[in-house]
Amino acid sequence: MKNLFFAGAAACALCFSATVTSAQTELSRNQIINSLQGAQQKVEVSADALQRAALENIQKYPGADSPQTIPMYQQLASLRQFNIEITFDFDSARIRPESYEAVGLIADALHTPYLQGQTFFIVGHTDAKGDRTYNLELSQRRAQAIREALVTTFQVPGSTLFAVGLGEEQLRDPADPFAAVNRRVQLINMGYN
Repeated sequence: MKNLFFAGAAACALCFSATVTSAQTELSRNQIINSLQGAQQKVEVSADALQRAALENIQKYPGADSPQTIPMYQQLASLRQFNIEITFDFDSARIRPESYEAVGLIADALHTPYLQGQTFFIVGHTDAKGDRTYNLELSQRRAQAIREALVTTFQVPGSTLFAVGLGEEQLRDPADPFAAVNRRVQLINMGYN
């Protein structure tokens, strides 16, 4: 069974979750801003180190389930963050057209003075269907696709966005590893450069 990562439960007071499938119009730029802005402690974690830690977790605990959470990820639980469901074509990093409104709302939020000049991790997560290494790679490609859309289509400065894929290594609902809630994109505010 996947190790439970409930340290994030305490951080849920700081984060807002939104499901953006058929109800994208319910999501607002202000919800994203309110979830991401605010003073917080500085956490020294690089996107590359977090990505490596996920791969090392798979190598250290091979098989279908990991008994360990990624310790480095736990450091991020106290930071301002926002979870959103972005849909992709099956087994692909192509963002589905119905999710572009949500990506646009993220861009609108990142362009506001409240969030400008801050650095963000775009963290891709999958459910536990399929091979863990493959899910890690797929989530990285999907996080990169979101970053690319924000930078190219919506003109968000690329120097402030870092794509990280964690695959199924940090399930949101470890009790139901195949649940749709585990397939998400997480924005984490890493503070000012």
